[in-house]
Amino acid sequence: MRPVTINPETLLAPHLRALQGYTPIVPPSVLAQRLGHPQEQIIKLDANENLYGPPPAVRQALADALPVNIYPDPDQTAFRAAVGRYLGMAASHIIGGAGADEVIDLVVRAFVALGDAVIDLPPTFGMYRWQADVAGARYVPVPRRADFSVDVAAVERAVRSTPNAKLLFIANPNNPDGSLLADEDLKRLLALPIMVVLDEAYIDFSAHPGHARWVLEHENLIVLRTFSKLAGLAGLRVGYGVFPEKLVPHLWKIKQPYTPNVAGEAAAIAALSDPAYLRDVVARIVAERERMRQLLMQIPGFYVFPSQANFVLCRVADSVRVNGGDPSWHPARRIKAALEQHGVLVRYFDKEGLRDCIRVSVGLPEHTDALMRALEVILR
Repeated sequence: MRPVTINPETLLAPHLRALQGYTPIVPPSVLAQRLGHPQEQIIKLDANENLYGPPPAVRQALADALPVNIYPDPDQTAFRAAVGRYLGMAASHIIGGAGADEVIDLVVRAFVALGDAVIDLPPTFGMYRWQADVAGARYVPVPRRADFSVDVAAVERAVRSTPNAKLLFIANPNNPDGSLLADEDLKRLLALPIMVVLDEAYIDFSAHPGHARWVLEHENLIVLRTFSKLAGLAGLRVGYGVFPEKLVPHLWKIKQPYTPNVAGEAAAIAALSDPAYLRDVVARIVAERERMRQLLMQIPGFYVFPSQANFVLCRVADSVRVNGGDPSWHPARRIKAALEQHGVLVRYFDKEGLRDCIRVSVGLPEHTDALMRALEVILR
């Protein structure tokens, strides 16, 4: 019998054929080869990682023998109990995942059928739109104002005028600018007939205690957290969601059963066992954020937005003169490229609402000093 000849692309779900993939950050080992720098000389300020690293207890937990030949506990018993103690909540509200990204995926799959609507507040974390596109949802953007504040009235109109609007994603603090949503505005949004997904990946670097316990009072609120920023576990991919209790049984039905893995779970539990270390690192990062912001504000042509996260966003004026990079590029893009040649990595944005911006993660004081030395050369 002659084998069947078929183009496998024709069997793909139609909404996926034109899908734009999510753009991740390249690791230092790859960038070091590309740039011709030793890896240890790369200063990575482009992905909002915690460069202080995890508490010492994490390293000990990973060094201890782990049953890596046995599947993790699918009920996440020890992990959920540890997170519950940390939040002062019952473990029955908590589900962990391989990073907060997996929890976002879980929420979208639980609520969104093909053609339902997801409301987003760009410029913001790109994962929300990507997950909506993967699910075949109608993507409804409600742009933030020029200062990145949320136009609550516009969100209210969008929710009420959009058929089958299921999810509203809010990053708080917002990525990439670090702004906080006021509690009064959140209350207005929670009055809408939609599930509000509040992503608090950076909340520990703000003056706000967070909204996890609000879930006890608002049945249309989901709060997301991650161990990547607070605990320095980005490479282990551990996050969790805090859910209204009646939703949890339905989410378990569709969740991948064995995440987080045994290493990530052990590391997260160990990190929560050392709250003093976590508080100390947060204080150091916040202090360094303010020092870096003050230094960047002294550069002519730089507008540096206030931030409640572990990064700062700078809008670069057209008039800034840059040594290096393609002369046809905007100064912000040239600065990003020129900094790479000095081994300093920052994030460059050139999209609606983020034209001509660079975002700089907060590292150690010596990383800020290296950034400023490189900028002095580039902008001389």
